[in-house]
Amino acid sequence: MSNKSAIGVFDSGIGGLTVTKEIMNQLPKEQIIYFGDTARLPYGSKSKATITMYSRQIIRFLLSKDVKAIVIACNTASALALETVRKEIEIPIIGVVNPGAKVAAETTKNGNIGVIATEGTIRSGIYNEFLGEIRPDLRVFGKACPLFVPLVEEGWINDPITKEVVSRYIQELLYKDIDTLILGCTHYPLLRKVIREVVGDEIELVNPAYETARTLKQVLAEQKLLSEESKTPEHSFFVSDGAEKFLNFANTILPCEIIETKDVNIKTFE
Repeated sequence: MSNKSAIGVFDSGIGGLTVTKEIMNQLPKEQIIYFGDTARLPYGSKSKATITMYSRQIIRFLLSKDVKAIVIACNTASALALETVRKEIEIPIIGVVNPGAKVAAETTKNGNIGVIATEGTIRSGIYNEFLGEIRPDLRVFGKACPLFVPLVEEGWINDPITKEVVSRYIQELLYKDIDTLILGCTHYPLLRKVIREVVGDEIELVNPAYETARTLKQVLAEQKLLSEESKTPEHSFFVSDGAEKFLNFANTILPCEIIETKDVNIKTFE
């Protein structure tokens, strides 16, 4: 492992591209190897054992690429698998939950924080736990939004149906007088415009992707793993299914053009 090695990033699908975009913006010298588990999404309704198994397989794949650090760009996997897999590897590995919780605790003025996420993340209570450790006085209201991921994966970001779904999910949180809302799934920032229309301008939206990139930069600096390369990094993208569809979507999100995405049989990395 050296500072010239790439950073591994993985997610259940395309949502982790929001984290990847922030890493590219904040760490422009770093090479990224991304894996999207598109064959097995969504992760949100699956068990801890299943998510941990998936995460281990993906981590083995990324380690085969000699990555120097791994970002779990998936709230569900961060909530259910991070603490387990962190003990099993020697390189730095970070999730997206803790950075998002930290900025939400710093942002709220009335202490009422809403969290929208997958069923797995809400069921885990991980945001309540982290926020409670930071500020015991906070009141945290979670809401699972299982239809958000498939809507994003289908590309229905600006569809009227999506606005109706967003409104129905979030309405009960608005009755709780929240002033801060954590977008607790990396797919959800892609719905930011619609969510903003529903919640109005008075509620702060917290995107953990930005804070995760900041945390990654800090960790790499502490371990003297920041890249010093002067040439433009060559990023690599892999998925477990639907490479062409992923490629087309990635090129609407990322700040650089992606030429190729490759399919990987991730089950071989048992």
